Amino acid sequence: MDNDQQDTFRRLLHEQRVWDTALPAFDPAAAPPEPLPLFHQWFAEAVAAGQVEPHTMSLATVDEQGRPDVRTLMLHDADERGWHFASHATSAKGRQLAARPDAALGFYWAAQGRQVRIRGRVSVGSYAESQADLHARSTGALAAALTGRQSDVLSSQEDLATASRAAWERARAEPDVPVPTWTLYVLRPYEVEFFQGDEQRRHVRLRYRHEAKEEDEGGGWAKELLWP
Repeated sequence: MDNDQQDTFRRLLHEQRVWDTALPAFDPAAAPPEPLPLFHQWFAEAVAAGQVEPHTMSLATVDEQGRPDVRTLMLHDADERGWHFASHATSAKGRQLAARPDAALGFYWAAQGRQVRIRGRVSVGSYAESQADLHARSTGALAAALTGRQSDVLSSQEDLATASRAAWERARAEPDVPVPTWTLYVLRPYEVEFFQGDEQRRHVRLRYRHEAKEEDEGGGWAKELLWP
């Protein structure tokens, strides 16, 4: 490795600063008894603060060898069922979730020094729900879904360009065309943590932990503070 390049990288890395702006206060004692209303509130505040792409999140799964995998994707909804996202069932994450449905989500909203971490069990929406999710999105999203073969090895950029052109043409001509592998996933949480950064590093961490078994519809939420 080039030593000059490595030195430049380290210098740039060490020069970076976080939270060069006033951070909001967070009183965990005033937090609601369940995590979903607080997530809705923090999301709205992230949008109001100008956070870029606040609906993007990291999704962590485990592959067949038990090795972790992570990628960034978009949140499609968050309601009483859980946190919604979608992908092809044939993609890497689709195959991993089919084999091991436990997963984790991570949101980072730098504009306010906030993180939300969610762990839970993932279930699959119905075919009708999955197609409705896809067709509620943009023409570009449909074209991307029609391009298909997500996570497969790509022989060349020319192959992708050819497939993409055909997919865009079909998406424009047939806006309701079904994509059978497109799947809506819902992560039902058993643990949700809200992290509020602090300039003095006295970060506030509030964790909601579901007291019932993961598969149980009953039970309630326990709240607890964590050391930063």
